[in-house]
Amino acid sequence: MKTLSLLGSTGSIGCNVLDVVRTFPDRYRICGLAAGRNISKLCEQVLEFNPECISVAEEEDAEALRKELPGKFRDNILSGTEGSQEVAAFHSADMTISAIVGAAGLLPTLAAIEAGKDIGLANKETLVMAGKLVMDLCRRKKVKLLPVDSEHSAIFQSLEAGRRDDVAKIILTASGGPFRQKSYEELTTVTPSQALDHPNWDMGQKISIDSATLMNKGLEVIEAKWLFDMSVDTIDVVVHPQSIVHSLVEFQDGSVIAQLGIPDMRIPIAYALSYPRRLKMDLPGLNLAQCSNLEFHEPDYERFPALSLAFTAIEHGGVLPAVLNAANEVAVAAFLAEEISFLDIAATVAKVMEKVRDGSEDSIEDILHADSLAREEAMSIIAGSYS
Repeated sequence: MKTLSLLGSTGSIGCNVLDVVRTFPDRYRICGLAAGRNISKLCEQVLEFNPECISVAEEEDAEALRKELPGKFRDNILSGTEGSQEVAAFHSADMTISAIVGAAGLLPTLAAIEAGKDIGLANKETLVMAGKLVMDLCRRKKVKLLPVDSEHSAIFQSLEAGRRDDVAKIILTASGGPFRQKSYEELTTVTPSQALDHPNWDMGQKISIDSATLMNKGLEVIEAKWLFDMSVDTIDVVVHPQSIVHSLVEFQDGSVIAQLGIPDMRIPIAYALSYPRRLKMDLPGLNLAQCSNLEFHEPDYERFPALSLAFTAIEHGGVLPAVLNAANEVAVAAFLAEEISFLDIAATVAKVMEKVRDGSEDSIEDILHADSLAREEAMSIIAGSYS
């Protein structure tokens, strides 16, 4: 029996994690749940999985949850960053699944690593913001960090086909999102509802918008650099609209190893939970006869400049990846609120990256300070330029 703390339990990834746990009750038990502000869904999860430690975003949400839950849970409800950190590092957890969306996942994930918990990482922002710090800490604490993202899980699995010294490059696949065939002119008028309509994956709002701009793939490039200890010039991106080939590894002898599967997040989640074993999942298998038209294209960096910005950030290093992420979070929120246009998202991030650059990747204080400055700068740009 493996005991799990789950951060981001009410989000898309969190719900899929709980679905895997629900399917294998003899293998997994939930000891901690941390969520944002979806109190009704969290209440249902608490009653079903009976965790020992619970956290929500705000104290007012904690009070609302206490009123909804039986008395045995009320003393175990926490709130804020400290609450999510306590859930992350909960004493009885064998593994912590980090599925909080955005920069909010960084400190709880670090707390879990400090406590010696193995990590199932779905929160790519943790490595985007503080990849060097996180990986150094994992090595010191002898913590396993297992990828939950479908692309990074695919690379992780494909790397097992050969020696790390023989890897020539890793290739991340991108669906291209809902707008891959739209012209630049058409992109000027797309709406949030159109951007949220992903053709293959059922994801949360933030990740869906990032997929539409290709920023999600840029963040994954940065994550892959740290997760697999690769130089950025050995990481490629290809657009693969069918989302069947989840990513590939090319070895120096010319062999290319890929991981294929239906687009269902429960597959990489289950592998992270059960590694190095595999669980028998009750999911439809991949019908290769129906996959005869797999396409691969070079990404269009002009129509989707967010991907270029991510490469710029990781090549520059320091705190610039954290700046990229923070500015993007603010810009995506503004787009969803219909305060800026779709193309303004990347334009805002680019402007912030020009202004906020100083700080060390070895300092958590510098990283968090850059994150804060970038958010302030992004909000100022949005207020001044697009209002």
